[in-house]
Amino acid sequence: MTVLERAPELGEVGAGISIWPRAWRILGDLGVADRLADGVRPAIQAGLRRPDGRWLAKVGPGAADRIPVMVHRARLHEALVDALVARDGVEVRTGVKVGGLADLDTLPGEPADLVVAADGIRSTIRHELHQRDDVRYAGYTAYRGVTAEPVPGEASTTGGETWGSGLRFGWAPLVDGRTYWFVSANRPAGEVGGDHHADVTALVGDWHDPIPQLLAATPPSAVIRGDISDLRLPLKRFDHGRVVLLGDAAHATTPNLGQGACAAIEDAAVLAAQLDGHARIADALVAYDRIRRPATQRLVRASRLVGALGQVENGALLKARDAGLAGLGAVAGLLSR
Repeated sequence: MTVLERAPELGEVGAGISIWPRAWRILGDLGVADRLADGVRPAIQAGLRRPDGRWLAKVGPGAADRIPVMVHRARLHEALVDALVARDGVEVRTGVKVGGLADLDTLPGEPADLVVAADGIRSTIRHELHQRDDVRYAGYTAYRGVTAEPVPGEASTTGGETWGSGLRFGWAPLVDGRTYWFVSANRPAGEVGGDHHADVTALVGDWHDPIPQLLAATPPSAVIRGDISDLRLPLKRFDHGRVVLLGDAAHATTPNLGQGACAAIEDAAVLAAQLDGHARIADALVAYDRIRRPATQRLVRASRLVGALGQVENGALLKARDAGLAGLGAVAGLLSR
């Protein structure tokens, strides 16, 4: 197996990433999960709040089996790379730019029996296969950061999201003790530059605790910003002869459900299982598409809906949204008791 990486060296930047139970089990089977967690996941109270701190819905600390493990993206990447290069028969080539399928035939070695295109939301392979512009701007941008050190007090025992008018703040303790946070704000596409830390402070710096403390504990250089996009529906086929799409190249979704990375992990597990269970690669790829495309299409649609609700700005709709969330939270609390 040969892995082609466009970057000159392996590495990852970013902030926190959520790994839900099903994907965590897959990482456990690969021997990767043990390298990510320093110990027992913290018991936190999470849910939805308003900017003044009033809870709209709660998830109690006893729900550890129903909430994700939060790790730093760079740490997950490092663990996966280490597990990959430790395997016999795996070659990793960095600094290789693939502009299209024809480029693969010019590389040294025998032509590949199978091409797995995991080249992200702006996949050149997907564009070559489908010949359409699949990327759709969601209407909002996201700021992300990680505190330099653990923040004591409420920041280490709570999590979740706070929804305002066209603004959301979310945070969660990472397994290494630090806290990951994000802000999503309605903005035109393509805005660049500026002081991201100052922008975030101006947007949500006067919201409830521990938001001001988390911002103060985050180095300005650690705050990144990126527009949020997903792929247009319906999603096209993931299999094309000897080529198969995986991860964001196949089904990039908005991050509102925290399932994008998990979906890619599940893709890989299903693809491996189908390749192991079919004599012909083409049959395995058809089965993979049949399993994963409907599931990921539902994920893209559901995440898009949550984002639309979270970014509401209209006053009347805001009141209706918050009232509905409060009602759902009360019902959930009764059921949990």
